[in-house]
Amino acid sequence: MRSMWTGAISFGLVNIPVKLYSGSVSHSLDLDMLHSKDLSPIRYARVCREDGKEVPWDEIVKGYEWQKDDYIVLTKDDFAKADPGRQETLDIVAFAKQEEVSPVYFDKPYYLEPGKGAAKVYSLLCQALEESQKVAIVKYVLRNREHLGCIRPQDDTLVMIQMRFADEVRGTDEIKAPKKVKLTKPEMTLAHQLIDQLTRPFDPTEYKDTYQDELERIIEEKAEGKKPKATAAPKKAEVKDLMAALRKSLSDGKKANLYLVHDNTKKPAAEAKRAPAKKRPATKAKKKPARKSTARKSA
Repeated sequence: MRSMWTGAISFGLVNIPVKLYSGSVSHSLDLDMLHSKDLSPIRYARVCREDGKEVPWDEIVKGYEWQKDDYIVLTKDDFAKADPGRQETLDIVAFAKQEEVSPVYFDKPYYLEPGKGAAKVYSLLCQALEESQKVAIVKYVLRNREHLGCIRPQDDTLVMIQMRFADEVRGTDEIKAPKKVKLTKPEMTLAHQLIDQLTRPFDPTEYKDTYQDELERIIEEKAEGKKPKATAAPKKAEVKDLMAALRKSLSDGKKANLYLVHDNTKKPAAEAKRAPAKKRPATKAKKKPARKSTARKSA
């Protein structure tokens, strides 16, 4: 794994040299855009609107439209002058309780690795945040844009979550959510029982991207000349009697999740059915270059 940024965490007179690594990875299928007539790949071109010709990268600059068709060109020096030195630091501007930072502000996770000679002060911040149950709120500049983030400990590692600014998060004023709905005590009791029944320690490995598995299955079946079958759609039930629906959910949940409570070695039925999809070799789906050969296009 290659670091994408090198700098330092800064607060007070303390500097902690760190390297920044992306904390997430995408597993989405790499689908190409093709011309429907001959399956030739479609490429993106940087075309000038004035003469209609493609423009090479070395002739492209960044600009801001100050007025209609009047652009101000910005250079690397201009971006550096906007806030000198901040592109190398994660400035801690405050500390806050973990529960005070709403997840609606969370955007993307990053891992922070201590630089040379920074192990002790890195561990000091990590353990102090762990014991105080607080996060460090930071501001930093990355890729010519200022960001907000929060640093929190996880498994002896500092994790920085890139955050949205307040004006980037929409309020709930325009959402037509029901307010002050009167609920009976039996309804609330059943709802709590249902929640308690389905409550267990969060294990992210239990949750899989089954949609990608199904797409891979369809791709392989089509590559083999088969007609793929559609995945069974979940049944939708209309809630006419809330109490009856809660009781049925409670009863069905006990049957479906009994093994999760008493036998942690068993896998969920849905995961067991998906197991073959994981073992399926994607070789046929990856033979796209052969299908895109010039010989086929000319045929």
